[in-house]
Amino acid sequence: MEMIMNVLNRIDSFVWGPPLLIMLMGTGIYLTVRLGLLQVFKLPLAIKYLFVDDKDGEGQGDVSSFAALCTALAATIGTGNIVGVATAVKAGGPGALFWMWTAAFFGMVTKYAEGLLAVKYRIVDKNGQMSGGPMYYIERGLGLKWLAKVFAVFGVAVALLGIGTFPQVNAITDAVELTFHVPGEITVLVIAVLVALVTLGGIKSISKVSELIVPFMAIFYIVGAIMVLVFNYQSIPAAVAMVIKGAFTPTAAVGGFLGATVMKSIQSGIARGIFSNESGLGSAPIAAAAAKTKSCVRQGLISMTGTFFDTIIICTMTGLVLIVTGVWSSNTAGAEMTNLAFQSNLSIPIIGEYVVTIGLIFFAFTTIIGWNYYGERCIEYLFGVNGIKPYRYVFILLVLLGAFLKIDMIWVIADIVNGLMAIPNLIAIIGLSDVVIGETKEYFSRKTYKNYEIT
Repeated sequence: MEMIMNVLNRIDSFVWGPPLLIMLMGTGIYLTVRLGLLQVFKLPLAIKYLFVDDKDGEGQGDVSSFAALCTALAATIGTGNIVGVATAVKAGGPGALFWMWTAAFFGMVTKYAEGLLAVKYRIVDKNGQMSGGPMYYIERGLGLKWLAKVFAVFGVAVALLGIGTFPQVNAITDAVELTFHVPGEITVLVIAVLVALVTLGGIKSISKVSELIVPFMAIFYIVGAIMVLVFNYQSIPAAVAMVIKGAFTPTAAVGGFLGATVMKSIQSGIARGIFSNESGLGSAPIAAAAAKTKSCVRQGLISMTGTFFDTIIICTMTGLVLIVTGVWSSNTAGAEMTNLAFQSNLSIPIIGEYVVTIGLIFFAFTTIIGWNYYGERCIEYLFGVNGIKPYRYVFILLVLLGAFLKIDMIWVIADIVNGLMAIPNLIAIIGLSDVVIGETKEYFSRKTYKNYEIT
């Protein structure tokens, strides 16, 4: 068993090593150049689209564009924003935060391309629901059905065995037991019931819950982080300086931090950044395809804001809190490190503990329901609509078992498959880049767009 684990860990390190990171970053850089820094010049318009109706009218779809974004953010904003940032900074020092920003900057335009292609190549299934995502633009755009099936298989595996179930359930049960002293058995039963109530209703039910929870949980966590930063406002300039300096020079050992090279800072920051915002992995476009819109470009712009909110805002808040409070160099790690930062700097320590715990509960729960939908669409692609109900029941069962299954091998396999999802997706994005460029140019040359800009 130990030998198998060693082999899997090596595969995991390779999959999430330089080759995949270069593919992910390279795709973002390539699209950034070809689209003329779209993520900079069109970000204000993208944010504006979140709060105004489409002047061209709603197109086919199951939910509003905002609801589709909230569903994607439900799966994207998760434990990675709390645990992932702490892991990156612990391994690579403060400079890792800079490379998380870099991954997000180029990831925004990758997410734009994913959202655009998802809407352009989506279809209506036999239940009358929208189905889209990498499996559809790989098949209908590139004509490679076998590669589309490979992506769908990886997607189901991640939903059932990885991000969608075990890590999230374990995170919730552990946090609730430590903070509120509620036994894990009770917590997991409540989680399973809530997941069943939400997911059995399909995308409309999931999106409604996401619309309610996602803005609340993000604001709740950000307010808590701002409170800590206000208490430590004098340390913010020095913290930013540490981030920039640490990105390009080795970070010396201090306290419980063992020191880090520039390469370690780059790898930790980019890997955790991509893992958090999922740009290029192919998950978010599955939700984007459900949006009621006539324009694939408009939805692409809205999808792009997901990476901005996830990494540029929320991950930055976590990173700065860890650095200004000094706990990044302590002997703690993961959620415990973030918890310590909040507890030690709010006037009433227990409030800080509640901020992290409640944030973790909401982040993890929404990730579960978001990934349930991703896996469902992949199952529907592979087996048709008849496979949806059995999938939902299996998913709920695995959520119920999540608190009791702590098998490292399953988590490593899930991490590997999660990384492998990106490969067919990136092949499609590059292969269809001319389509992305063409649709973008056509959209921004239209009179309706120009009139919209003026108003």
